Amino acid sequence: MTAGPARPSFAELFTPKLVTVLREGYGAADLKADILAGLTVAVVALPLSMAIAIASGVTPDRGLTAAIIGGMIVSALGGSRFQIGGPAGAFIVLVAATVHRHGVDGLIIATFLSGLILTAIGFLRLGTFIKYIPYPVTVGFTAGIAVIIFASQLHDLFGLTLDGPEPGPLLPKLVALGSALPTVSAPALGVAALAIGLILAVRRFRPHWPGLLIAVAVASLAAFALNLPVETIGTRFGGIPGSLPAPRLPDLSAARVVEMLPAALSFALLGAIESLLSAVVADSMTGRRHRSNCELVAQGAANVASSLFGGLCVTGTIARTATNVRAGARGPIAGILHSCFLLLFILIAAPVASYVPLAALAAVLVVVAWNMAERHEFAALLRTSWGDALVLLVTFGLVIFRDLTEGILAGFALGSLLFIHRMSQTIAVETGTALVEPDEADAAEARAPYDAARTNDPREAVIRISGAFFFGSVSAVAAALDRIGEKPDSIVIDLSAVPFLDSTAASLLSQYVARARAKGIRIRIEGATGELKRVLDTLGAGTH
Repeated sequence: MTAGPARPSFAELFTPKLVTVLREGYGAADLKADILAGLTVAVVALPLSMAIAIASGVTPDRGLTAAIIGGMIVSALGGSRFQIGGPAGAFIVLVAATVHRHGVDGLIIATFLSGLILTAIGFLRLGTFIKYIPYPVTVGFTAGIAVIIFASQLHDLFGLTLDGPEPGPLLPKLVALGSALPTVSAPALGVAALAIGLILAVRRFRPHWPGLLIAVAVASLAAFALNLPVETIGTRFGGIPGSLPAPRLPDLSAARVVEMLPAALSFALLGAIESLLSAVVADSMTGRRHRSNCELVAQGAANVASSLFGGLCVTGTIARTATNVRAGARGPIAGILHSCFLLLFILIAAPVASYVPLAALAAVLVVVAWNMAERHEFAALLRTSWGDALVLLVTFGLVIFRDLTEGILAGFALGSLLFIHRMSQTIAVETGTALVEPDEADAAEARAPYDAARTNDPREAVIRISGAFFFGSVSAVAAALDRIGEKPDSIVIDLSAVPFLDSTAASLLSQYVARARAKGIRIRIEGATGELKRVLDTLGAGTH
């Protein structure tokens, strides 16, 4: 008997990748590479963080705070070498709805509580289960979020003037925007078109240049130089502060905690999914492996810290993480430096942000939404199978017309039911008549599947079950057992081809064994080892 690999200790599982990188040896060349990568990511994160905050219904400085405080903690404590944390477009829908219903104070409380939930999920080592969300669900909710983000930016993109507050639900929003089409602002539309054109041109001809920042900077200069009558960060928000706010603990009274707990759970669920998806993307690009539970603990700490400074929700961001990898980052120090560069912008160049047109930031998010939509994957899943298409469309429909959390939960539940149905169809039950076979050693008999040609008794029925034997396939097996024709004197049930058996299946076998023995039939179960044997013995089925 050979000993398996030793299980990692608690400390090993939750040691940040930053510590691992430093232990491996970190030199001047690594630091130089991380400085360049951090600066590159900061250039991408700067306009995105402000745009996401504005689209979420809060001031742009809250997005920058989340990127600075949350991003630094994600890189310092996380289980991924290359993860970049900050506000994400996927949260726009949830954050905007939370702000609308509970105000900014409610948002801060929900962010704080979601951080505690994520930390608990990580320490309880439940991060592995987040990976079981079906692919059609992730594509469906990502595409749904993209549609909602796109719709939310039409107001600023066209410079529309609405008669009242912009509705939150998609259909009323589109109706209100449609009725306001006569108020389109040509200068705002021109600024947005210029920004989108620059982003696409830079991506086409100079893909390594910071297209988002270039587009926003050029659009801002054009609007200022031509004195265009467009709404800017300064005219709507009065600019952004030149420093970070002092940390403050949110109102954690029992009433407020209970009120904000549903939103906090939604933030935690989406944050866990987004961060682990982003870490998987980084792994696929680098050949490294992240530690999911350590990453979730870091995400939790980042959300708690961000909320203390009044920032938005924090999660792993796929686009910025991929940019970090492509820029040549060597480890988490690149993510820490990206936060430092963003902090320098606030300290030095905050007044410049006042001149940024909202139409330019809307253009940034429109491009982001277009890239998020995963159009090719969506179309491919529609052609794959009716089950995947159903899960995809249910998730997508609920996200855009109902609620993001409802879409994820319904898609996951429907995907699980379809999986159970598919697994239940893999079960097979075979019967045969025994023939003579030479003697075998007991050790060989214990290892080999039970063979129908094991005895010369024509009155012995051999029943071989193969496939996953669980609650979803119990009815099929029960029907097969009941169809055994002529009453045998002896029955052998062979489970050597059953990789998994749950308590429902064991209970069925226990009842079948009891009925057979009550009729005077000799019955035994063979081929069950390890966990299968333990479950059978516990529920009284016995294995011989």
